[in-house]
Amino acid sequence: MTHQISSKRLSFKDLQHIAHNVTELQLSESSITAINNCRAYLDDNFGAKDSHPTYGVNTGFGSLCNTQIASDQLTQLQHNLIMSHACGAGQEVPKEIVRLMLFLKIQSLSYGHSGISLQVVQRLLDFFNNGVFPIVYEQGSLGASGDLAPLAHLSLPLIGLGEVEYEGTRYTGEEINTLKGWKPLQLQSKEGLALINGTQFMLAYGLHLSIESQKLWYWAHITSALSLDGFSCNLSPFDERIHLIRPHKGQLESASIIRDLLEDSEIAIEEKVNVQDPYSFRCTPQVHGATKDTLDHVIKTVVTECNSVTDNPNVFPESNTIISGGNFHGQPLALALDFLSIAMSEIASISERRIFQLMSGTRGLPPFLCKNAGLNSGLMIIQYTAASIVSQNKQLANPASTDSIVSSNGQEDHVSMGANAATKAFKILDNVKTVLAIELISGAQALEFHNKETSSFLNSLIIMLRETISPYEEDRVMYGDIQLAKEFINYTHLDTEILN
Repeated sequence: MTHQISSKRLSFKDLQHIAHNVTELQLSESSITAINNCRAYLDDNFGAKDSHPTYGVNTGFGSLCNTQIASDQLTQLQHNLIMSHACGAGQEVPKEIVRLMLFLKIQSLSYGHSGISLQVVQRLLDFFNNGVFPIVYEQGSLGASGDLAPLAHLSLPLIGLGEVEYEGTRYTGEEINTLKGWKPLQLQSKEGLALINGTQFMLAYGLHLSIESQKLWYWAHITSALSLDGFSCNLSPFDERIHLIRPHKGQLESASIIRDLLEDSEIAIEEKVNVQDPYSFRCTPQVHGATKDTLDHVIKTVVTECNSVTDNPNVFPESNTIISGGNFHGQPLALALDFLSIAMSEIASISERRIFQLMSGTRGLPPFLCKNAGLNSGLMIIQYTAASIVSQNKQLANPASTDSIVSSNGQEDHVSMGANAATKAFKILDNVKTVLAIELISGAQALEFHNKETSSFLNSLIIMLRETISPYEEDRVMYGDIQLAKEFINYTHLDTEILN
């Protein structure tokens, strides 16, 4: 499916569509005009040997900003910039994140305030449309002055350097150019800086994580509904009247989802002996709802950033101006990603507490949800795994945005650390999915010991789950079941199979 890049504001729904469905990008005529006009302005005003010094165009970078560069060295300046800033380390960035980086860099450059040439943007389009994904590394960005190191790695193949992955095979930049019949680009004034200045590394993570978090938030209600019936809990804490007198939007939505999921459950409506249920069950709307309100803020921030120009300096041909500012600073994303990490960690935290309660051997359930406890340990240790993961999330959720470190001889003296916030959040989300997978297993197993039926929806879900994960009759190796449950969460489409 094709998407046309334009100045039209992208909604979160648009961004989800691009992330999941779009395989080809094209530039609109208005974007082509904006890019060409901006490049022509630079060429007209900075071609002369004695052009006045303008940061990023004919000067050095960072603390070398006062060093003017001769006009006949501007191409070498930009080439050197890409090479010298490609200092990434650590793990390789997942392909789905690199793909979003390409899209977001193209989108930001298309507004015509970066001085990039159409030829460079077209090569980025070629990469996206042909499934050529540069090898980028997780570590190296301070989250201010742009995601310099990751974006330098994204840009290296444009000049015939670095490495890419194409159709499952790794190629050097030179090899992929030969294979595709592309010539290495000769970057003009400011083009290298336009490529590596920007927030597209942390933003790609932010967009991916926003989409994934929204999905996992809904899944947390499905697993908690299984646990609520599995633990014979009261439905009264989900009564709408309670939530209308404390009307946080997320809380109201969370309680409504639980009511819908358990609408025709025989277990939910039967009279209960237990007067109250533990917080991890009856406070689900308050905890899940607070996370939803946080996610709404994160998504708003991410959507704004996706519709922004974040390199520096910015070119305004219509007013004959080049302005050096700080749109590359990642503080909005750093804070948002830290908020997301904290909020989603709480989803796993309360889920693990429900898992713990299901193992307690109370409310008609056998210890550790196994028929012959003692000979069988049942699901005892699966709860340990969840507890270990939740503890790791507590460590990872410590904010990155409260940190800063001086760089570039003091010129870049406050940074956001948004890139670290992004990569930590990525790990946290995978951990959340694992804990929810464990609750899915545990809640379904608890329902094996009930004489009455849960809701028709949850019953249908369990039937689907049982196609790959059978009930626990006696001890067996379970690590594969956790992975199968994660895949079940990954590939069961909420929009068609669950939410409707």
